[in-house]
Amino acid sequence: MTDLADADDPLDAVANLEALRAAIAQRASDCDRAPDAIKLVAVSKTYSADEVWPTIAVGGQTVFGENRVQEAIPKWRDLRARAAALGKTIELHLIGPLQSNKAREAVEHFDVIETVDREKIAAALAHEIQRTGKHPRLYVEVNTGAEPQKAGVLPQDADAFLALCRDAYGLTIDGLMAIPPAGEQASPHFALLGVIAKRNGLKELSMGMSADWPLAVQLGATAVRVGSAIFGARAHSKS
Repeated sequence: MTDLADADDPLDAVANLEALRAAIAQRASDCDRAPDAIKLVAVSKTYSADEVWPTIAVGGQTVFGENRVQEAIPKWRDLRARAAALGKTIELHLIGPLQSNKAREAVEHFDVIETVDREKIAAALAHEIQRTGKHPRLYVEVNTGAEPQKAGVLPQDADAFLALCRDAYGLTIDGLMAIPPAGEQASPHFALLGVIAKRNGLKELSMGMSADWPLAVQLGATAVRVGSAIFGARAHSKS
């Protein structure tokens, strides 16, 4: 993978972004995949609007991921308006855990919600989708490592949960998302996610982050979520 610099200067993030795009395209080609089959979700959580803006205005990035609903809303209200003035349309992904009391704001402000992981969330999203008429694309998060501290439906429960989302709540599920356990080889987790997706007729796989996206591309990711390799290491109050 191409070495990426720390983004101390906001314009460094643009250079990192361009290098990352080239690396993803090369990896896709090496794996006999079309480069445009892999979407780069730039993880902008904890970074300010001013830090993110150069990647939109100069880098042309339009797909971003945020962890917290309340943090994202004011930031992206500003950034969407600025992007629209340049003729750009932002696609915003929620990639952090969703609380049911934030379902209304999530449906209203996000284009993709990647962390549907329990019945209470499915019910809340179904209610808000019906109320607002908005239809964000939905992914089910799978806890492939069965980590007790981590969100996500267990692999053995994924088929039943997908059926519940579709049949009981009328939700359209477009794909799956996973975060492999830290310190473990990611490949078995990515492969497992692909198996679950295939048997449930799902085409979208959001998997792979700054450290392991090349493996994710090899194993069928349609979206990779990368933050620090673009914006630099998070510091001070950032997490």
